[in-house]
Amino acid sequence: MSLLQESIIYLLAAIIMVSVSRRLGFGSVLGYLAAGIIIGPFGIALIRDPEHILHFAELGVVFLLFIVGLELQPSRLWVLRKMVFGLGSAQVVTSAIVIAALAWLSGLDTTAAVIVGLILALSSTAFVLQMLAEKHQLTTSHGRAAFSILLFQDLAAIPLIAIVPMLGATSDAGFDLTQAGIMVMTIAGLIVGGRFLLRPVLQVAAGSKIPEIFTATALLVVIGAALLMQLAGMSMVLGAFIAGMLLADSEYRHQLEADIAPFKGLLLGLFFIAVGMSVNIGLLLESPGRILLIVAMLMIAKALVLMPLARLFGLCDSRGALSLAAVMSQGGEFAFVLFGIAARERLIAAELIDELILAVAVSMLLTPFIYLLNEVLGQKMDAAEEPEYDKPDNPHNDVIVAGFGRVGQVVARLLNVFNTTFTALEIDSSQLDVVRRYGNIVHYGDASRLDVLRAAGAEHARIFVLAIDDVTASVRTAETVIRNFPHLKIIARARNRRHAHALMDLGVEHIFRETFRSSLTMSKQVLTNLGFEQEEVESVAATFRARDTRLLKEQQAIHHSEEQMIQSAKDTAAEFDSLLKGDIKR
Repeated sequence: MSLLQESIIYLLAAIIMVSVSRRLGFGSVLGYLAAGIIIGPFGIALIRDPEHILHFAELGVVFLLFIVGLELQPSRLWVLRKMVFGLGSAQVVTSAIVIAALAWLSGLDTTAAVIVGLILALSSTAFVLQMLAEKHQLTTSHGRAAFSILLFQDLAAIPLIAIVPMLGATSDAGFDLTQAGIMVMTIAGLIVGGRFLLRPVLQVAAGSKIPEIFTATALLVVIGAALLMQLAGMSMVLGAFIAGMLLADSEYRHQLEADIAPFKGLLLGLFFIAVGMSVNIGLLLESPGRILLIVAMLMIAKALVLMPLARLFGLCDSRGALSLAAVMSQGGEFAFVLFGIAARERLIAAELIDELILAVAVSMLLTPFIYLLNEVLGQKMDAAEEPEYDKPDNPHNDVIVAGFGRVGQVVARLLNVFNTTFTALEIDSSQLDVVRRYGNIVHYGDASRLDVLRAAGAEHARIFVLAIDDVTASVRTAETVIRNFPHLKIIARARNRRHAHALMDLGVEHIFRETFRSSLTMSKQVLTNLGFEQEEVESVAATFRARDTRLLKEQQAIHHSEEQMIQSAKDTAAEFDSLLKGDIKR
């Protein structure tokens, strides 16, 4: 069968099954898996050799990690070291010990049991990140914990790929200092070279004014970094992740993400289809009890490890810990590679490896169902149906106001004074009824949705006023606007410092903390009424405002770590007081 014919089969299967899966509420991942099972060698056998497409589709995981790297600045990775190297290492080591013990009790020898434990301790980066991204949960407590663990697992997979062959009876491999040196030098070279070369290369591509050239350059950066790591004997995803991190604070970040996202989506879908095609339905039907027992032991063991670890590290409440266990308890894509190495070195019986690979695939297949069940059990379903979103009458206004609460209404009134037309969006139907009774023209709609923004005329607008009260919804809306309408200038309201830091991470420049200026004005009034000179009070207040604004920017890199935020506040408190007292006339 030609590549073109195979492409038609993949596309048709994906379109049909993903549409059905999404309509049933199971998400796209399960749809891709089902498509692979149906067209694969154990289904109707339209595709008989999934291996050749699986290796190509791994580029989807590579692109995924590049985009993840774009969202994570190097300084942020250092801040997350407790989560990545603390929680991540604890999960891998503890899960490996528990699974290895179960394998040893099941009759495997010590070496084989340890190998099985180490391999099955890893979860699926592609599955977990895709599911959390679809549900907008990457920024939740369990989403951040999952990302940290997965990042450590991807790093841990590198030495595992090198160590497993050394344990083989047919291998004469030992610890190769030369190879280890090559790995270290490759990583260092990628970091140093990327720091000085990536931006100039992208600047030249952007200067060509040809979008296709910039897209081609973006693909070259990702694939080149991945290939460099592979040639050095390491994981391709690590190279893509490092390249993404090096560009996380560049001016091209959003354009790179927009250009890579379509390739990531298609190839990641193809990867899930290839995983579905590798599910040996014949073996599952032949011994379903044994396979399901392995799957149950794997997923329960990892869940029982994850929940207490999440609580121990203080990253999740009980609900978040349960969600983390539900989304992370499957086997990972590295299992296909590592079990293949174990089979080549004859470390584990071939029959058992087939069963373990099938168990990993089935665990992936079950993950969307388990996570959906977790959400159903954890949330009260709202039976009331929301009305359809409004379609604005004039989609060509210069200003869009998202959120028509206290802040949005004030902005709207001043815009009316200057006869400036605007489009107002509000998602709270109860708030909508109140403001409409006062004669305001406000449209019901979710400003974080791309279709709503397009209907509101975001392509033609100049200013986007982000006045949404809910922090999560506000950040999600800012992400959508920045990704799809980069020409829009965002002027945002922030409820607190954490909200401001989250918006700053996205590149929003004009941020107004809703209580800061009023608190400062109130303080000036208090001091004036106490008899202090107006000029002196104004000077101290101006110094306070300037220093606090600078501190807000300085703390951006560490705001994910509560410990470092507390220490930063302590370190600057004395300096702050001394600076302000210096402005007081004696």
